[in-house]
Amino acid sequence: MSQPVHDGVAIIPRPEKTPAALKAALAVVAADRLPEMVDGQTRAMAEAVTQGSVNPIRAFLAHWAATVEIERHPQTAQAYHRANYLANHAESTLECRSHAVEVAEMYRTAFAAVNEPRLEVQASKSYSST
Repeated sequence: MSQPVHDGVAIIPRPEKTPAALKAALAVVAADRLPEMVDGQTRAMAEAVTQGSVNPIRAFLAHWAATVEIERHPQTAQAYHRANYLANHAESTLECRSHAVEVAEMYRTAFAAVNEPRLEVQASKSYSST
């Protein structure tokens, strides 16, 4: 298994886990993903109202905190996106699986760095459009 890449250099400090702080951070580290985040926030809010629970909003924040954690470290982001690309363009199931495992490991590491362990199950539903 590969280990997540951490060059130790972050483009920005780790933001607070609030919608405004995560959106501002994402605007710096991965501005092209802002529409995806806004769409996810809209869906999380709708689910929260429907369910009468804040859990969809917590899951949304947990997901985007992990995403920003990956993106704020350039070498980690590069490795993450490369593995994701290779998984999506693999010529075999085995090759796809290998790269997908890399992606999952990096995401889990980032998620654990910015979230409490109890949120892992709640955030299993991604609030991204990908």
